Amino acid sequence: MNVKEINAIYWQPKINSIGDVVTDIDDINQCISTILETRKGSVPHNPGFGSDVWMWIDAPIDEARPNITKEAIEAIEEWEQRIDISRVTVDFEETNLILKIEWTFKESNLINLREIRYDRT
Repeated sequence: MNVKEINAIYWQPKINSIGDVVTDIDDINQCISTILETRKGSVPHNPGFGSDVWMWIDAPIDEARPNITKEAIEAIEEWEQRIDISRVTVDFEETNLILKIEWTFKESNLINLREIRYDRT
């Protein structure tokens, strides 16, 4: 897609897809995933970027759930200021942890959902 053809307010290159872009809701969802899947300290020139969600993935469920929720909210609020978080849900399913982020654009009431799965094996 030619950059001149993009008429969305929010957009960025699509991760792992050369020449493609994500716009609007997909752009925000990609940002949320990038924030929550990047370990704090792993970006050399921006060590504060990311989250510490990974630290709690193998913890007992009763300990993991509130800490993952806290880490996700804090990281998203710091790094993605175009949205408001409505709800964060942490579920466990066999060997996976499922993190669901409900969010809205600050200028909209439309609720969106981003689901991220972490392998606990």
